[in-house]
Order: sequence, then C-alpha cells, then structure tokens
Amino acid sequence: MADEQAKRIAERIAPLRVEPGTRVTLGKDFDPGFRAEFVKKQDSTAILEEGIRLLKEYQARLAAQDIYGVLVVLQSLDAGGKDGTIRHVMSGVNPQGVNVRSFKVPSATELDHDFLWRYARDLPGRGEITIFNRSHYEEVLVVRVHPEILERQRLPKTAMKKNVWDRRYRQINDWERYLNENGFRIVKLFLNLSKEEQRRRFMDRLDRPDKQWKFSTSDAGERRRWDEYQTAFSEMLSNTSTPWAPWYVIPADHKWFARIAAAAVIVNTLIEIDPRFPTMGAEGQQQLAEARKMLESDAAAEVRPDGNGSRRAARDHAGPR
Repeated sequence: MADEQAKRIAERIAPLRVEPGTRVTLGKDFDPGFRAEFVKKQDSTAILEEGIRLLKEYQARLAAQDIYGVLVVLQSLDAGGKDGTIRHVMSGVNPQGVNVRSFKVPSATELDHDFLWRYARDLPGRGEITIFNRSHYEEVLVVRVHPEILERQRLPKTAMKKNVWDRRYRQINDWERYLNENGFRIVKLFLNLSKEEQRRRFMDRLDRPDKQWKFSTSDAGERRRWDEYQTAFSEMLSNTSTPWAPWYVIPADHKWFARIAAAAVIVNTLIEIDPRFPTMGAEGQQQLAEARKMLESDAAAEVRPDGNGSRRAARDHAGPR
C-alpha cells in the first residue's frame, strides 16, 4: 500500500516538474489557474490533511535517522502565497525540526561576502527541514530586474561581464549539487501566479485593515515590471532545473490546490529519501534489557513486604510531624 501511494504521488506531481535541459516560457508552458481533475475543492481539506499526516510521519523519521537534511526553496512574485503555504502545509510537523528563514535586503556584512554566503549560513542540519521564504534565487531574479543591486555588490570587473547570469546559474547548480551529494536534498517550488489574480490579492490587502500591513507601495511599482520578471523566472527555471534539484511550478491562482501540490512535492522528496528509525544491534538491545531491569527493580522497591508500601512511602516522605 505504501509503495502504491508513493507511486501515485510521484505520478500526480510529474506534470509540475520542469524537466532538466528544457526551455521554459512561463506564460505558455504553465497555467497558473490549473487544477488537476483528480481533486475537487470540496475534498481539498481531507487531501491536505493526509499530506500533512505523511509529512509529520516522515519528518519524525528524518529527525531520528539524522543523516539527511531537506531544504525547501519557495519563490514567487508578491502575493504568490508563500506565507500561507508554509503556514498550512507545515502545520502538523514538530517545530523543533523545522526552520523558516526569510531574506531581506542584504546587510553591509552580507555584501562583504560572496552572494551565496548568507544563504549557506542558514542551511538545515542533518535531520532538519529548512524553508527559504525567498532564497538564493533572488540573486538571478530581483537582482536581474534591478541591475543597480548588482553594482552595490562590489564585484570585480571580470564578474560583471554580460554573461554574469549564466555564471550565476552555473554557480548555483554546482552549489546545489554539492549539497545534494552531501546528504541535503533540495525541494524547489515556484508558486506561479497570474497577473489578474495578483491584482485581486493586492486589492484584498488594501480593503482589509488586518492585511494592509502586508502591502507596500513598492509592490505596485514592481507589478509594472511584470514582463521582466516573467522573463527572469523563465530563464531561472530553464537554467537551474537539474536532476539533483529540479524545479516544480505550482499553479497558485487557487490557494487550496497550490497547498495540496506543494505538500505532495515535499512528501514525495521525503518518500524518496525513505528515512528509517534507527534499529538497535545486539549490544544496544542488551543495554535496553539492563535498563528495563533497573526500572522494574525501582518499581518493586516501592512495594514493602507488609503490602503497605504506598502508604509507608507517602508517610516517610511527609517529613517530621
């Protein structure tokens, strides 16, 4: 049954995967409003709950085995649903084993290092899941759309040549391959939002006092660069979807479906890792047996021959009268 379930999950997320080596034109190749026929909105809560249950189970195994780590990379345009995806999909996991890291404008210290340095500092440890809410891919997205940011990074002239983005794609791919080969799996999710749905969500933020804090005037300005971002995302997906760290394009216009799809991709990665609870060898079993005897002996010591052990113990611990 478990093998059948794993196979079914893998088959259902396959259309979302960017095949390594393929060229992507985002607006043509992936529909932000896509909903799979096999899932209906009225069933979405139960399906997501099953995904959360599996995620909880495999996270516990991952932590106990303490060999692999998992990095989840979330990218999207503003209002793409990154926060909601994290909040809903990871709602059932042990918070001790999950870290969420958001990356803002680089500090002066961060600008004094290479562009991957600040991301490397927040990678997961073995047995952990870390989520990057925005990530090192900002370095080939927002930096590409705003080249003035690149100038602030004080790179040598040789690193500022016209093929800077090709070099960065290669450097990111090499870094991710290095991580993968050392036991750190990378799950890359791009939440693909349509321009009209983004407008609706921005309007919702403006209309609701409890959401206005999420809106920045710069969001409207960035929206005017929609075509530039679509090109940057298409180039990113084309150049950095690799066999060791493929991209999955999650249709994000329907939040309920996006959350199910994101959970399925993460669960599929954990199933592929197949972490197991450690088993005890002969020596370990012997130690457990000795510990059991000690605990049983402690319990027996609480019972006195006169059968009033519990009363006498309570009296003895009551102190002087």
